[in-house]
Amino acid sequence: MRLDNKKIIKRNVKDSVFTNLFQDTKYIVELYKALHPEADYVTEDMIEIVTLKNILTDSLYNDLGFMLDKRLIVLVEAQSTWTVNIIIRGLMYLVQTYQDYIEKEELNIYSSKKLEIPKPELYVIYTGDKKVEEKEISLSEEYFGGDATALDVRVKVITDSREGDIINQYVMFTHILNEQVKNHGRTKKAIDETIRICKDRNILKEYLSRHESEVHDIMFSLYDDEQIQKAMMREAHKEGRMEGRMEGRLEGLREGEMRGIDAMIANLKNMGVSEEMLRNAANMSQSQRS
Repeated sequence: MRLDNKKIIKRNVKDSVFTNLFQDTKYIVELYKALHPEADYVTEDMIEIVTLKNILTDSLYNDLGFMLDKRLIVLVEAQSTWTVNIIIRGLMYLVQTYQDYIEKEELNIYSSKKLEIPKPELYVIYTGDKKVEEKEISLSEEYFGGDATALDVRVKVITDSREGDIINQYVMFTHILNEQVKNHGRTKKAIDETIRICKDRNILKEYLSRHESEVHDIMFSLYDDEQIQKAMMREAHKEGRMEGRMEGRLEGLREGEMRGIDAMIANLKNMGVSEEMLRNAANMSQSQRS
């Protein structure tokens, strides 16, 4: 297999830009005011970012979590593919966020005194093509037929917002990106045109102007993690089948697959793929040996 040296857009580009955009508390304030237009009193010094990073598995983390004045936890996910499973993920993110808060504040959950914890709000900003009518989705309604259970989680669904606010601008950014990918494929041209058009239309203009080179880095990749893993497994499976036929033994198939994986790792290293990706690949190879 040969990997083209031409840069392509990362398949999770929109989520990456979302996460990068809201690393800045200035834009988090704008986001909160878009969600709560009455909250004109909120300032940056009231915001604490509590976004989770790789907490439960090597690949599970949330897009944005922040706490407002230690009295409100807000978790926001950006999704271009619709799934009600966001409720389950939101529940997991919320539990871990509370655990982190309790540990940081050194609260004793076994104390007889009732703890004071921030109130939660969960949101999903959906930017895909599927028409979604729901304004809120519920764990009990989606999974338990609406029956009252010991637990419920409710996630508010945002598909757009008031014209010009930060949510509306992000949604418009994703739509423009989709249009340019249709016109130019997953290429640098699509990225350049997306940024140019957004600036011209005053969509995330300040963010894109201040972070243009960073946005380019985010949106470009030789191969993202998912593509590399799929390519490696295709190559390993192909070489493994050839070895298996030649040797006529199951062991030959397995050993051939391992050699295919090792050869792919070496090729990726020669192409300049990052050390982190190579470590992930090596770990996968080692786990299959054991």
